[in-house]
Amino acid sequence: MKELWAREDERDLAERRSALDITLAYHERSKHDPLRFAPALGYMDWDTQPDPFRRYEGAPVLPLDLLRVGPEPRYEPAFTFGLIAPAPLDRVSVSRLFHDALALSAWKQAGTARWALRVNPSSGNLHPTEGYLVAGPIAGLHPRPAVFHYAPLEHALELRAELSEDAWLKIAAQLPESAVLVGLTSIHWRESWKYGERAFRYCHHDAGHAIGSVAVSAAGLGWETRLLESVTDAELAVLLGVNIQAGVEAEHADCLMAVFAQGASFTIEEQKLFAIPGTVSDEVRGARWSGAPNRLSSDHHLWPVIDEVAAATEKRSQPGEAFWSAGAFEKHSLAVSDSALPLRHIIHQRRSAVALDGRTGLARSAFYQILLKVIPGSRQVPFTTLPWRPCVDLLLFVHRVADLPPGLYVLLRDPARREALEGAIDRTFAWTRAEACPTSLPLFLLEAGDARRVAQQTSCDQAIAADGVFAAAMLAEYRASLEAFGPWHYCRLYWETGVIGQILYLEAEASGLRGTGIGCFFDDLTHRVFGLTGDRFQVLYHFTVGGPVDDMRLQTHPPYQHLAQSRRGAEEGEEPGEVTEVNGRVTW
Repeated sequence: MKELWAREDERDLAERRSALDITLAYHERSKHDPLRFAPALGYMDWDTQPDPFRRYEGAPVLPLDLLRVGPEPRYEPAFTFGLIAPAPLDRVSVSRLFHDALALSAWKQAGTARWALRVNPSSGNLHPTEGYLVAGPIAGLHPRPAVFHYAPLEHALELRAELSEDAWLKIAAQLPESAVLVGLTSIHWRESWKYGERAFRYCHHDAGHAIGSVAVSAAGLGWETRLLESVTDAELAVLLGVNIQAGVEAEHADCLMAVFAQGASFTIEEQKLFAIPGTVSDEVRGARWSGAPNRLSSDHHLWPVIDEVAAATEKRSQPGEAFWSAGAFEKHSLAVSDSALPLRHIIHQRRSAVALDGRTGLARSAFYQILLKVIPGSRQVPFTTLPWRPCVDLLLFVHRVADLPPGLYVLLRDPARREALEGAIDRTFAWTRAEACPTSLPLFLLEAGDARRVAQQTSCDQAIAADGVFAAAMLAEYRASLEAFGPWHYCRLYWETGVIGQILYLEAEASGLRGTGIGCFFDDLTHRVFGLTGDRFQVLYHFTVGGPVDDMRLQTHPPYQHLAQSRRGAEEGEEPGEVTEVNGRVTW
């Protein structure tokens, strides 16, 4: 018997090693280089452009309320637990949750071309991420437990399947009172249509943005979110009804989040033990699923390597004990300022900058406040959503911060990583504590000097990386984490960068600036700038923040004007306004 177990362990190790090799190889082949971009078509095949909206044709549609984007709650208190009274779980709060997390934020128009923007950012505005709600009876919405798909174009829930009371009780018994589940999936084709093989990376950036967006939306209701990582990808696919999808347009299960009132007890031990009972999975498999997924494109170009890495990074079992280390991480707590800045105006006015002016700067105190927001805290939204110890630090190109020398900096989101990172990057760097830096902000000057040219060069020679207040390269502790937890953690590293990016987006808006993620960057050139070799650390995402240059040729229209007259709670023609007061964060 011991010999049999030994052979099984060897087989598991071999399979895991093969999956890890596939994942590492994918990351290398999908890198951009000044002499070679990652494989893609190289042109825009407009005839096969995917429909940006998944619909389940034939499924019953439950319209959600269109609610006013008002002055409450305030922006700053939303990021710390306990400062916003929890809303009751009902039709209005569910409407608000999705409106502030995954809904449309505006329509843009140039000539006859018209396209939608959403609250949650996406690479190329292609939106591979789909949202789902799994819940018990909700007052004013639906009288029975069910699985719903969120349709952002109509701001509505599509009823996919009803669950028995017994099935929901078995799930709910493991959660805080009045909790609901939010699931996310990805359609890889939406990104690969434009970006080819690198698209798998972008899908998981976007999943991370959506996780952050859901967490911030929930916080505005006095709720919190937790990733339920004890659920395998196959179990999640069954629960959301996407397990029977196949082909290039199929949805791939990403994550499941518990959403519940702040202050409710839901310990890390309870999260570890959460499971979808086998009887529930059996019921869901045999359920009557309504609606058929609409076809997104008339034809497709296949990228087999994406299917390979998706299979290699599938989470097939529960994480080991070492994964659940967030509770052991000594986190700082963010000081909350008193400000009238409204949370939902910031959420709905968020845009991705297309150009920056090369002139706007930022006060040093305001810059530090932005960076403080991306440091995990024990009561701080949205990083409490993630159950693993922070894996991502920021390499910063600082250009225009008052009273702070321009140059290369590093922000340690886990101070315990300093020794490892200091030994891995250029040994000539100074590691000088940034002047007047708060004690809770581990920000270090590596090298003073004009960093604009190198910021632009490493970001695929895009001027936007040089024309802002600062740019960032998100550096992940890479090889060791994949070996420790498994290849499925590759996706989590991108989720973490997406959550960070979502906060940078919102903080930019709150500071009177604008940000944008930069998925096109030269991976190894960025490493060389900081003296990094090997694959212990890898840069996964670039980002930039600065004064936006608006394209005056574009017209902006309200997101749901076509629905406003027919929806309860609607404010006809309402468009979130631009914030003019920026909470004391002086721009210059």
